[in-house]
Amino acid sequence: MTAGATLYRIKPAFQALLRPVVGRAARVGIRPNHLTTAAIAVSAAAGAVVAAGSRWPVLLFIAPVLYLVRMALNAMDGLLAREHKLTTRTGVVLNEIGDVVSDALAYLPFALLLPGRSWLVVTVVVLGLMSEVTALANADGTGRRNDGPLGKSDRALGFSAIAVLAGFHLNASVALALVVMAGLGAVTIWNRATGEES
Repeated sequence: MTAGATLYRIKPAFQALLRPVVGRAARVGIRPNHLTTAAIAVSAAAGAVVAAGSRWPVLLFIAPVLYLVRMALNAMDGLLAREHKLTTRTGVVLNEIGDVVSDALAYLPFALLLPGRSWLVVTVVVLGLMSEVTALANADGTGRRNDGPLGKSDRALGFSAIAVLAGFHLNASVALALVVMAGLGAVTIWNRATGEES
């Protein structure tokens, strides 16, 4: 499937970096579901950091690191399942549910940083969840659609930038970034639903 203008295009290079770690994980008995569950836990930790950041802004600089760890775990569970023949139906379902739950846990706490504009955060998160549902609904048997411009990795990058901006108390920039992300999220849903790229 085409990925459009999205960080998904660099996924193969990212996976290549992680492949040796995945091989070692397989040898010690780690299974894809373990990594998917770990990604959910890391997302919850990131959300807790963001929530605490409303009181102690310096903590917000930790969030991008946790988002990167989550993305690494997301990439590793897929590699482990496919390349080590560990794919199960339960794992596929857990992976999809895990992505949705992780997004909510990791990003909704940003609403605490902008009490008057919390609806922007909720809008971006809901659009992200809708784009994932659209990707599944429009799958053609060869895989899910990962068209951009605001795929899962792009959302992680966007919220990482927002965490840094909020850490520096640049709330006007945070609001603008959320508006841009909402627009890109809507375009992503359209692209995944129609197969067209922007």
